[in-house]
Amino acid sequence: MAASQLSAAPCAPHVSLPTLPHPMANPGYGKRSAPSQLPGTDRDFAHLPPREASIAAYIDQLPDGADISVKTMAKVLPYGQCALRTALNRLQDAGHLRRGSECVAHDEVLLWVTRTFFSRTARDDEWWAAFARGDVPPEQRQRVTRSRAFVLLAALGRTAPTLTLSAADCAALESQVTTWFERGATEVELLHALTDGLPTPVHHAAALVRRRLTDKMPPERVAPAQQRTVLRTLECGECRAPGHAEALIGGRCGPCRGNSVDTPAGPAGTVPPTGVRSRMSEVRAAMTPRSERR
Repeated sequence: MAASQLSAAPCAPHVSLPTLPHPMANPGYGKRSAPSQLPGTDRDFAHLPPREASIAAYIDQLPDGADISVKTMAKVLPYGQCALRTALNRLQDAGHLRRGSECVAHDEVLLWVTRTFFSRTARDDEWWAAFARGDVPPEQRQRVTRSRAFVLLAALGRTAPTLTLSAADCAALESQVTTWFERGATEVELLHALTDGLPTPVHHAAALVRRRLTDKMPPERVAPAQQRTVLRTLECGECRAPGHAEALIGGRCGPCRGNSVDTPAGPAGTVPPTGVRSRMSEVRAAMTPRSERR
């Protein structure tokens, strides 16, 4: 058990995994790492109290799908369920954790599964709301040194040896191939256009490729707009009631934050509880024949 590491100071909260592997949740459930996180450092959770920092560091080391319910973690960590529940709520307040549901495909069936989303990088309510909508920007990756067009030109000699190009030729023709890709052409279509029906012999490979790229340039293709649909909801960490992510300030709904909630008026024409008796009397009177009315 990693009890000594769990009580470490916030400046170095990372803990070692227990000797036994941490239990995994049922397929599709459990921990899910949020996207666009910064690289891990020893100061990721230094802003948290020691206990919460240690628990956050432990969860951060777990793989996706790990069971991080309070009952399971109480069997692994030296804290009780109440302490763990409080710690998870504080991680939620700090922007590291949100609870919710997500629709996933399983054996050609759509299922709603309960998940706990964890972010090593603390996020504000606006970021979590964007995450629930699927609007979070992708992770930053290292810039690719060679473009897709350059790679295709450099490998052209593998398909047609007589069209082997130099690095200078690939750089000079790169913009033309990029235009093909921007118009919706695929690698297969480009290879066919450049390699089908080659003359024998090919005296100048770069000139032939440039000529074919110009003469066979495809028209612009207008692809239909595809809107990505993300089926994901967040729920209150206190009462577990689902709600709009924008209304879950700090991961809690309005009533759990102490805000008063007006009684819903209901559909149009709904009778208030205080007027039910008088309304029923009016209905009965209307149903009585005129001859029998007083």
